[in-house]
Order: sequence, then C-alpha cells, then structure tokens
Amino acid sequence: MKYRPLVLAALMTSAAISGCTQSPEPSSVSTGADTPSKYKDKLDLKLFLAVAGGANDANLPQGDKDFVKKAIEQKFNVSLNVQFMPIGADRTNKTNLLVASGDVPDLFISTGTDSQKYILDNVVADMTPFINPQTMPNYFKWVSEVELKRYAVENTFKRAPIPFARNVYRSYYIRKDWLDKLNLKVPANYDEMMNAMRAFTNNDPDGNSKKDTFGFSTVGNGNTVSTDFPQYLKHGLVGAFMVENNKLTDVSTDLRMEGVLNDIKAMIKEGIVDPDWFLSKGTAYLDKAAQGKVGVIASGERAVAFDSNPTSLQNKTKALFPNARWVPFHPYASAGVWTENLPNDAFLFSKATAEKSPEKIKRIVDIVDWLCGEEGFLLTHYGVEGKHYTKNGKQVTLKPEAIDKEIVTQGNFLAIYGSLVAAEPEVLGLEVIDPRMTDNDRAILKTIKGYKLLPSIGTNVAPPQGFNLADFRTKMREYHVKILFDEQDASNWPKYREELMTKYRGGDMLKTYEDQMRAAGVIK
Repeated sequence: MKYRPLVLAALMTSAAISGCTQSPEPSSVSTGADTPSKYKDKLDLKLFLAVAGGANDANLPQGDKDFVKKAIEQKFNVSLNVQFMPIGADRTNKTNLLVASGDVPDLFISTGTDSQKYILDNVVADMTPFINPQTMPNYFKWVSEVELKRYAVENTFKRAPIPFARNVYRSYYIRKDWLDKLNLKVPANYDEMMNAMRAFTNNDPDGNSKKDTFGFSTVGNGNTVSTDFPQYLKHGLVGAFMVENNKLTDVSTDLRMEGVLNDIKAMIKEGIVDPDWFLSKGTAYLDKAAQGKVGVIASGERAVAFDSNPTSLQNKTKALFPNARWVPFHPYASAGVWTENLPNDAFLFSKATAEKSPEKIKRIVDIVDWLCGEEGFLLTHYGVEGKHYTKNGKQVTLKPEAIDKEIVTQGNFLAIYGSLVAAEPEVLGLEVIDPRMTDNDRAILKTIKGYKLLPSIGTNVAPPQGFNLADFRTKMREYHVKILFDEQDASNWPKYREELMTKYRGGDMLKTYEDQMRAAGVIK
C-alpha cells in the first residue's frame, strides 16, 4: 500500500571498487566480508533496485563509504553495477526503455502489475531452476512456499515477491492538545470522530479567535477520492479488496460506494474538510497539519508522530506550537482498520542472462538469500556491527549518531540496499533497540499494533489478458470525482458502476480474479 506519491530520485550508477582489504577496525566490527570469497570466478552483475516511501532522496556514495557494496563484492567475488530509482511512473518508463533496448538488468525490481507485462513480453527468466528452499533457505523465512505459489502469474514461475512487510501501521492521528482545550476525549467511534472534526472547524481550537482550522485533510492528487476518508469504513469497505460471503469485493467499485460518496459530499458541504485536499499532492496535507491548520489526518507511516523522528509531524508541529501533541486513534480499531498485507513488488531475472550466463543468476540468488539472513539484513538495515550498532545475542542496540554521520548524511544509502528485504527484524528473531525512541513513541506503536486487521484476499491476482487496468481505474476515479463535485448526490453510482462492469470490462476482471482465488483454494 502506498499513501503518497513518490518523487523521482536521481538515477545513480555506482562504479566498481577494488577488492582491497578493508582498513583495520576494532575486532567487534564486521561487514560480513572479512574472509576470502569462496567463489572462484569474478562476475559482473547489473542490478536495478527500487524503493518506495521516504527513500526518494537516497543515493549511493562512492568508494569505501559504500560498505555494503564493498562487502558484497568481496564476499561473493562480484563487481556490482547498481542503478536506483524510486518506484513510480518514471521508473517504469526507465525499465521499459532498458527492456526495449535489450539491456535488461540481471536482476531488477518491478511493481506486481508491471511484472505481468514483462512476463508476457518474455523478457524475464523462469525461476524454477534457481529459487527453492534449498538454494534460498533464508528467503523462505520471509515468504512461504504457498505465498510464492500464489504469487505466480500466467501459470509460470517468473517473478518472486520481495520479502514484504507484515506489519500495518495505518492509523488516524488527532491533535490531543486541541481536544483538551475543547474538553473532548480521543474519539472511540465514528460519531465521536465526526464531532471532534466539527469542533476543530468551528470552535477555535488554537485560540487565535479566527475561523481558520479544519477537522480533516488528505491527498487527492487532483483525481482521487482517498480511502483516508472514514466513510469507507463506516460503510464496511476496508482496504482495496475484501472476501465477503465467499465472493470478492472490489472496494472502490462496490455498490456501497453510493453511501460513501454521499457521506463525503455531506462532510465537504459542512466545511469540515480542508478545501485544498483534492488538489493536494505528496505530503502537502501533513505540511498543513504541521502548520496548525488541520486537526485529524491518516497515515500509514510507522514514525509519522514519533518524538524520535526529527522530521515527524509531531516535531514539525511542535516547532511552531510547543504544546502540540499528536496521538493515534481509530474509530474502527476493534472492527478492522485495514486488510493484512500481500506480496507486492517483485524481483525478476533477465531471461538473456539466465540463458547465456546462468552462473550470474545463481550468484545473485546467493546474494539475495544472504540479504535475507541475519548477517546481510543487519548490514543493509543498520550498518556495521560495533560501529553503527552493538549486538548481544539477538538484541541489537543502534548508535544513532554514527548512523546519522556515516549513513544518513552519505545519501541514506541503506534505504537502497535495504529495499530488497522488509525492515522487520522480528522475522529473524532480532530485537532492535533505538535509544532515540521515547515512551510516547513506544506507546504509539503499542496502540497501532493493537488494531484489528481483516484477512487479505489470500493470493495475488492478475487481470485478464487484454484488460487495461489503468484505464479502468482512471474511469472509475472520474466517476467518483464527478459525483463528488458535479452532481447533487450519488444516486447515479449504480448506473456508472454498471458501465464500468460492462463497457470497461470490470465484470471480466472480477471473474478472472475470483477464478484465480478459487484455483488457489481461497474461495470455493
């Protein structure tokens, strides 16, 4: 799930560095490359990596400052040519250009949807000879064989999911200091949430004697009715897809969207919503909240309100309003706030490389599996032991100053290498202690992890051949927006939905998805 659009980062190609011995460090420091490589032949590998979220400003440092690159090159006897761009339209276009030119990277990352196109175009390799629990034992600690099987498309094994995040950090956040001023409690249900947002709009919560605050804001990008609006949950629509009564529900095209859109229209008419929300992009809604103009927002970012996150909403707001305090809440905490995660982004191998130089793919498999294990995971997420963290058994204690100085200010480059494995150390039985975290930060995490999640649809699904999913969703969003801003109410939604199901083949899409779910044993 993505909660805000990504900004294009510069494309970085790192030059290969020499395989010289690392400068002496204290005996406790290890990059996992202290012994000679067991691999006899040196191979040149081309990787095209991608990350989402807050790493859109990441880049790769040169030389020994990139200790991950050096460790991989020494340990696996390879020379790495690494390119990086954040997931997004520009990255898809770049990948398409590489494919069209025949310069397909040995390994590259793709969205789940885009990967289907590369499989149909026959430019990626069959993974059967390379990936299994024997060749990648660490990988299968993150992804089960059942999940891998259900991730297949076009009846082939030509893509594999990146080890994905199981935790969901989606929550609403509210200005607790505003609630206190207005003698209100943290909302526990939908009606209390709406009443708090009304009070924030009408009752001068900041005490400046001006009517210049709003209850709620989100991002519309000029074309989307965000699922941040609580009316989706009010009408029983959670996540992107749901399984109800042994049938698939596509949330955004469900008939219940009529009620959702009517209620959002009423909310906007009442003046509770920041009027700039629809054209807002990126983090603009968070910026407005930090400026003291909005009292409730939604976010899926783990540290959005942490004291220990220097760029958090909490700290940006406190810079202007020292008594400000954002706290998490959810009106549907016990009913279900979202659905469990499924695999999303995929890694793929070049078909040409697999056919001409299968030893390169085998070497990449070894590297990826190492990244999924404790040694590679720690190096690519936290840095060098003894330098950036200390380790006592399974307990890892970070050294924030060293991390900031040698990693963050050097391009935050671990966000690139770490993108191949989700940042969830508990999968490996590790406990990570960040001394910057406050009691308030830990309380936020405890609250969010206590929310109920509904089951996912159980398997990844792919649209039927010839079906243009992008065009379908574009038309769907056009109808949502038309109802919201141009029509008196949402009574035309059933008619628009019928057109989406027939003319735009939404019915074919749902049937194909259900067939795939039935084949996977998710529904009967």
